[in-house]
Amino acid sequence: MATTDRQATTLALAHALSAAERRLAVIPLSRTKLPALRSPHRDDPDPTPCHGECGRFGHGVYDASTDPVRIRELFAAAPWATGYGIACGLPPYHLIGVDLDTKSGTDSSAALRELALRHLFTIPETVVVLTPSGGRHLWLTGPPDVVVPNSAGRLAPGIDIRGAGGYLVGPGSRTDHGVYATAPGTAGLAPAACPPALLRLLLPPPRTAHPAPPPVGDHGRGLVQFVMTAHEGQRNTRLFWAACRAYENGIGPALLLPLIEAALNTGLSEHEARATIASAARMTGHRP
Repeated sequence: MATTDRQATTLALAHALSAAERRLAVIPLSRTKLPALRSPHRDDPDPTPCHGECGRFGHGVYDASTDPVRIRELFAAAPWATGYGIACGLPPYHLIGVDLDTKSGTDSSAALRELALRHLFTIPETVVVLTPSGGRHLWLTGPPDVVVPNSAGRLAPGIDIRGAGGYLVGPGSRTDHGVYATAPGTAGLAPAACPPALLRLLLPPPRTAHPAPPPVGDHGRGLVQFVMTAHEGQRNTRLFWAACRAYENGIGPALLLPLIEAALNTGLSEHEARATIASAARMTGHRP
């Protein structure tokens, strides 16, 4: 490993331990911003959902910890890590990340200001992390009894939300595109409470109840759970895989609505979920 990579790993660990002292649960990240440790179940022929109950590392955000001993063990297992992720939705902060992107060609900051004017809220002074691409991450806190889902572009074009099951790239992390850094004047701030009007926008609207689908057995429930535990970057892949297995086993139509519901809970839109399931149906020789 090059000296610069060793230095980046050492710095990432130091930043991660510092974040843990502030009671922020962390995991090591690679230069691609993905969890540095791969799933120990990746080669299993029929993987079952696991949030770390197996005792091994490699479960993404479910590995996140504030324990310095465990954090050192995580980084020791991933000596190529050059950054760290901060888990959202966990106590004591129940962190919510508002990711203002610039790569989409839209003015996400202006979109957020327009939302604030329209819905009568103000973004409070809070921690702001600057991304290498020129974007910003705003750190907010949510109520302990409210689960904010991850979403991409649902609030407005260019605005992604990191909620329960998601993570934010921590300041000091080095990626292929540069270094994440705290905006001047915000490093000493605590994450501010999310304005109630904004919090309401972040929660999914109540969905109309559908008639209960016919029983699908343990295998069907396992496929639905497999989709529900998908992290960002895995959602479409897991949904496609589960839908293929469902159609191959003759339970595709019965699992259509449960799989869509599971996908919505991970942050996919209904349009994306239906399109992915339809592709799986065609791939397995069935009519969507």
